[in-house]
Amino acid sequence: MRKSGVLMHISTLYGDYSIGSFGKEAKEFIDFIADMGFSIWQVLPFGTVDECNSPYKSYSAFGGNPYFVDLNTLYEKGYITYEKLQEQRQHTPYSCEYERLFDERVKLLFEAAQNVSDKEEIEKFIKENKYLDDFCRFMALKFANDGKPWQEWKNFDVDENVLFGWKFIQYEFFNQWQEIKKYANEKNVSIIGDIPIYVSLDSCDVWSNREEFLLDETGKPSCVAGVPPDYFSKDGQLWGNPLYDWDKMKKNGYKWWIDRIKHMLKLFDGIRIDHFRGLESFWAVPANAETAAEGKWVKGPGIDFIKAVKKAAGGKMIIAEDLGEISKDVEKLVDDSGFPGMRVLQFGFLSFDDNVHLPHNYIKNCVAYTGTHDNNTLLGYLWELEADKKKYLLKYCGYDSENWEAGFSSIVRTLFASSADTVIIPVQDLLKYGSDTRLNTPGTSENNWLYRVTKEQLLSVDKNFYRSLNQIYKR
Repeated sequence: MRKSGVLMHISTLYGDYSIGSFGKEAKEFIDFIADMGFSIWQVLPFGTVDECNSPYKSYSAFGGNPYFVDLNTLYEKGYITYEKLQEQRQHTPYSCEYERLFDERVKLLFEAAQNVSDKEEIEKFIKENKYLDDFCRFMALKFANDGKPWQEWKNFDVDENVLFGWKFIQYEFFNQWQEIKKYANEKNVSIIGDIPIYVSLDSCDVWSNREEFLLDETGKPSCVAGVPPDYFSKDGQLWGNPLYDWDKMKKNGYKWWIDRIKHMLKLFDGIRIDHFRGLESFWAVPANAETAAEGKWVKGPGIDFIKAVKKAAGGKMIIAEDLGEISKDVEKLVDDSGFPGMRVLQFGFLSFDDNVHLPHNYIKNCVAYTGTHDNNTLLGYLWELEADKKKYLLKYCGYDSENWEAGFSSIVRTLFASSADTVIIPVQDLLKYGSDTRLNTPGTSENNWLYRVTKEQLLSVDKNFYRSLNQIYKR
């Protein structure tokens, strides 16, 4: 069945409190895309962010980001005062205020937790989810040790108020989100989530499951994750995540991973597995290496793991992020899995060669994008594309005028007309915005994950254009 959707992280949502959240704005966004005939909202990881604001390096693969908890909901429940709510009002609607969030938000949520009179339901919710229980305890211990990595912890006495604060945050996070998801499904909108393939070394996942990772006796990895030099970075990307002990995981039926898949499929109607190629072979970089270029390929768990994942998914959609340096073996694993792979229109026109990212080569079982969260916006990409390649792209999409900016709609139309069963367009491209709204630039550590949209900007979208595309191309 042909479908289309919009890619937008929760953090990008408009609102009054420094970052997008699980408030009424999320429901308004669902109404907004449903009105144009879109039936998918694709989001990015829901975990805590790192020092670079990235959700791909979190303290837990299971726990939720405190910043997404809606403050208006807490106010309505009587957990925070009107004065406290007003103090949290943002200084700008155009950018996530992470520095302020880091300093203030969790502290406010801890204060709200102390105003809960009936704690039994929260305790019951956490107790029923081992991984959330572990996460809350991990965060309480991290607090007790001044935020140091778990390998350096000396104090194992937990402040019960801090522990309950984290339990409260997770309870509100998951309950608020389930209300949003229920609303989306009632509007015939499916939510597609995102699973980073790796977890952070300083995470609850590694701390409480050390035997599942390749670590020495001190809890430090000998090799770490990354990717070799590619389109995004001449030195490759040195991610620094610990690598899985796939042999050990296989012996217990990949339990941690399968629990993770099932957990995510309670939150979402489908998931994208980031860096899927790492399941066929992964790039292992010596822990002391200066760049990822010093790494090498090591065989991953392959089809044995994929079969276990498919069984756990129970027929729900799983997207294989098969981008980057793709070998024949990776292509075969994607084919054998039956999962739809990804096609990115921007990648199709980086050369004049025929390639899988050109729309005429799209197969039905794929998800096609103008760009991903790691790409420039489509307009930014066009601005920077060499003149001859830009001319080729526009001609390919049936546009011959000298005013190339007006060719944007022809490019989007070409994507919707393709054979791909599913087409996803980032919200920045929906708005025809330039590179100043780019969400992330791989290989860089500053000015990423900041972009936010305003309600007024969304209202400027040509809804009739997208409604027409979805109708004409049977999406």
